[in-house]
Amino acid sequence: MLHTPTGGAGHGTATAGDRLMSIGTVLNQLREEFPEVTISKIRFLESEGLVEPRRTPSGYRKFSPEDVERLGQVLRMQRDHYLPLKVIREHLDALSRGEQPTLPAPGGARDLADGGGEGDPERPTASRVGRTELLVAAEVSEAELTEWESYGLISAGPEGGYDAESVNVARLVADLGRFGLEPRHLRAMKAAADREAGLVEQVVAPLRLHRNPQTRAHAEATVKELAALSVRLHAALVQTALGVRLH
Repeated sequence: MLHTPTGGAGHGTATAGDRLMSIGTVLNQLREEFPEVTISKIRFLESEGLVEPRRTPSGYRKFSPEDVERLGQVLRMQRDHYLPLKVIREHLDALSRGEQPTLPAPGGARDLADGGGEGDPERPTASRVGRTELLVAAEVSEAELTEWESYGLISAGPEGGYDAESVNVARLVADLGRFGLEPRHLRAMKAAADREAGLVEQVVAPLRLHRNPQTRAHAEATVKELAALSVRLHAALVQTALGVRLH
């Protein structure tokens, strides 16, 4: 069960006597401090377990004042401390238990996956792997990697080396290959991924150009969230097209 930092926010079916708000009302309240927040953002935080609004008998979300307070705390810690959602959840749960956890200075705990690997003395090379490391980690041959690179499925960075996600890509390409799907067949998937990335860039570009430095910094967290939503949508569309369910 998820706990709110102030307590008193129960779960289950909403009753008429509760001071509950629709997601639109919550959005308007949050936008006073967080102008970039959207309904999709609130739903994403719900899907990640950061807040659990009640539901009416007809299924509509209803948020308590404690839910809104918790959402504000989450957005504030993302904006001011660049914390990943897992750390934010643990921090808020500690508060709900009566503990007094401390937060790092703004920017001090920026997670690599949120785009904060540069200049981090604790993780100077975690975002890049060498060619040999990639071959070993993905358990593929030099010839296979060379072929995949020729089709644009994997590419090294300007200064050499590969990002950590390239290992996952290589493993997936190899797994698909065992079913007879060759690199030339996968170019369509790569092209679709590039188009999705372009859409995300269009959404984030205004945030990156914003005069407020905190809003610009928040752009990287937004990129991660949009990427996660895009992956989930892509998976749902493929499953729908094939008429299968994976879970």
